[in-house]
Amino acid sequence: MSLFSFIKEAGEKLFGSGETKAAQEAASKAPTPVNVEAANAAAAKAIQDYIAKNNLPTAGYDVKFDGASGTVIVQGNVDTQEIKEKILLCCGNVAGVEGVQDQLYVPSQEPEARFYTVVKGDTLSKIAKDMYGNANSYMKIFEANRPMLNHPDKIYPGQVLRIPA
Repeated sequence: MSLFSFIKEAGEKLFGSGETKAAQEAASKAPTPVNVEAANAAAAKAIQDYIAKNNLPTAGYDVKFDGASGTVIVQGNVDTQEIKEKILLCCGNVAGVEGVQDQLYVPSQEPEARFYTVVKGDTLSKIAKDMYGNANSYMKIFEANRPMLNHPDKIYPGQVLRIPA
């Protein structure tokens, strides 16, 4: 089990609408165990829906959210290290999430990718030059982060990216 840190203010804004917003408002006005549990469940569902939207598998593991600590807990089994890392990034690159507890099991040992947090002024070319020594390797980073990235120029400060070996 490991804990990955993320920037709470950066990422997809999944918690500001619909069922998630209603549950969070109820929990903030009258914080009862039932309201807090409903808000956490709604947030977890929003994250699961975001994972599915990114065409990643959603079976074999559970996603839970603890709003008090801003932590997502992901536990279960996935097929590959790449899928595991993409699921962890989907969970963490969400506004309101500070950490992701990785309790995912991959049946075969594969090399882990490095993770990189984007800072102001970064481009995929700049990151590729720093990581690989060649700015033209930016597509390797882009492809490693698809489908979460849909264009090489659309990265933002605070976003965490997979950097494959």
